[in-house]
Amino acid sequence: MSDVDHALAYPEPPASPLWHRHGAKARPLTPAQQRRNRELLDLAQRTTRPRSPRTTETLAEAS
Repeated sequence: MSDVDHALAYPEPPASPLWHRHGAKARPLTPAQQRRNRELLDLAQRTTRPRSPRTTETLAEAS
């Protein structure tokens, strides 16, 4: 019995009720909103964010 998968020995716990959304569904995006989201995503993927140089000194050494 050394080849038993112990992960399968216990049943999976039930899903949390917090995972289920109750109430009205979200409204679908309008074509204009979809287009704007695509444009912003495209712009964000093309541009690089300036990175601040990392210092190797600790906070205690800096003070």
